[in-house]
Amino acid sequence: MLWYTSQMNNARDPIAHIELHSDLTHNSKLNWLRASVLGANDGIVSISAVIVGVAGADVPKSFILIAGVASLVAGALSMAVGEYVSVSTQKDTEKALLEKERLELLTVPEEELEELSMIYEKKGLSPETAKIVAKELTIHDAFAAHVDAELGINPNDLANPFHAAYASGLAFLAGAMIPIVAILLSPPSLYVPMTFVAVVVALIITGSLSAHAGGASKVKATIRVVLGGVLAMIVTFGIGKLFGIAGI
Repeated sequence: MLWYTSQMNNARDPIAHIELHSDLTHNSKLNWLRASVLGANDGIVSISAVIVGVAGADVPKSFILIAGVASLVAGALSMAVGEYVSVSTQKDTEKALLEKERLELLTVPEEELEELSMIYEKKGLSPETAKIVAKELTIHDAFAAHVDAELGINPNDLANPFHAAYASGLAFLAGAMIPIVAILLSPPSLYVPMTFVAVVVALIITGSLSAHAGGASKVKATIRVVLGGVLAMIVTFGIGKLFGIAGI
């Protein structure tokens, strides 16, 4: 609620308004890719950590696969629901901002016109040209002009929580299958090494994709993702070994 209130307050300043919602627009356009990459990455790391941890306890393959499949189903459902809730919240925020803008155009049209002029001035137009542009756009379609310039939101293309949920859940399933397949295709003596190799290769791919989606450095992003995944597997493998030795 505090976050929402902060957005409402910042929306009164046109410049802060632009900065605040530029990321929202970018995330909306790349929502499906972000959800897919993050879902796959979570599937790879979480399921491989479970599998390696159980394998560390020196149990039969059937036990390892049961643990892996159960974690896969639970994780995919959790990712889908979590993404649905997250994107639904984003969509609700977008709708609230649109309604607020619609109300302001009805109650304080002159202030809104001045606000639109200021936005175009900040984009590089002269004050005179900015006013002309703002007036012409307002005459043509005031609401469309303001939500585009101020909020960066397309009212006809709001974030879709169902699409994000599908993408995230299915991507988690796809990523989670990698360590499971590694176990299925490996002899008992190579369960852990084969899983490590398969996971590292997969994380290199998802790390590069996530960096591409966010416009970040591929090397740094890949190193972070791989190190995080390897650390998770090492920790769970160690825990599995301790429990296996203790006979618990």
